[in-house]
Amino acid sequence: MGEEVAVYLGVDGGGTKTAYCLVTETGAVLAQWQGPSADYFSAGIDLVARVLTEGVAEVCSAADLKPGDIRHAFFGLPTYGESSGDLPALNAAARTALGHDRYDCGNDMVCSWAGSLGGADGINVVSGTGSIAYGERAGTGARVGGWSELFGDEGSAYWIGNRGLAGFTRCSDGRSPVGPLYALVREHLGLTEDLDLIGLVLNQWRGNRSRIAALSRLVVTAAGQGDPQARAILAEAARELAEIVDTARKRLGYRDGQPVPVSYSGGVFNAGPEILDAFAHELANRYAGYELREPRYAPHFGAALYAAKRTGAPLGEIALARLRSASVTALGEDDDKQ
Repeated sequence: MGEEVAVYLGVDGGGTKTAYCLVTETGAVLAQWQGPSADYFSAGIDLVARVLTEGVAEVCSAADLKPGDIRHAFFGLPTYGESSGDLPALNAAARTALGHDRYDCGNDMVCSWAGSLGGADGINVVSGTGSIAYGERAGTGARVGGWSELFGDEGSAYWIGNRGLAGFTRCSDGRSPVGPLYALVREHLGLTEDLDLIGLVLNQWRGNRSRIAALSRLVVTAAGQGDPQARAILAEAARELAEIVDTARKRLGYRDGQPVPVSYSGGVFNAGPEILDAFAHELANRYAGYELREPRYAPHFGAALYAAKRTGAPLGEIALARLRSASVTALGEDDDKQ
């Protein structure tokens, strides 16, 4: 198979999982597999080689192929490029997993971009637990955002959840009128006393990023019930996300009036129409040439598309259409994307 038809490996890392797929040049999906996250910041860099080696072996076994049969691979890894001294070790981990040098590594934001736009020029914005925008134009890439929840990730689920907690405290103090958000947070967290929130989030959760991000759903629900604070939070989130896209457009050098395809990924955009509608409105206010498009492929398929593109032989339209039928069931599964 590998000698007759080119096979590409796509690997998409995330905060909670790593997704793998093998795709042929004709758009056929030979195998998919999902394993643990390769996010090593808290677990140590040795984790990456172990996770990738297992994942590559599993997906190749499912397709009855050997890693040597793979024409090219792309490994989209969480936090890649965010600690430059770690790049040699991360690249070596990918080589160990694959057993040859026909691969590229990059940040997992590239997978989301390539998947959402099918590898075509344009910009993708991710709003999951974190937020980031990445785009490419004429072979040049630009990243904006993704600076972590401590001093960035504006418009992300964590950012929304954090502001939802702040809104709860304002209601509890009497600094803001009590609305649906207050009751939703209190009920969801099972608070006996409002001040128990401090012990829960700081002591029991220890500021856990994912748990705080999950509270963004309460903000969306409260906004739907007319809560003014929740609506303001979502409106600001849309502005922040539009700003990072607009900054990416400028960095990529799009000329005035030139069409700019824009797509989106992550759980925040799946939470309800409020964010997406507000985001579209904010984009239109900044630049008339934005073309907002639904994401076409899941990020791990995007990684495979990018692998093919890196060889100079991107998949053609017929192959892309074939892949589309397999990819549609996997869309919306990248809620943990940074």
